[in-house]
Amino acid sequence: MPTNQWRRSFYSGESSNCIDIATEWRKSTFSEEASSCVYVAAARDGKIRLRESDDPHIVLTATPAALRFLIREAKAGAFDRVQEGGA
Repeated sequence: MPTNQWRRSFYSGESSNCIDIATEWRKSTFSEEASSCVYVAAARDGKIRLRESDDPHIVLTATPAALRFLIREAKAGAFDRVQEGGA
């Protein structure tokens, strides 16, 4: 089920004249009922927003082409040898 979350525009800075933007987040179908869920939102600027339920305030932004490339490379095993803390 989509959920809306209001976010302050990055262009507003610390000013009191802020622009708040509603983002419709959708939970990945691969997350099922797990507590660690991935949420995706399409922004009006054409970019894709990603966040994880454990740290919802951290939002990654990517173009659709860059996200497709990342997913394609991950499925092909390009990151299988990457280990935590090392190269």
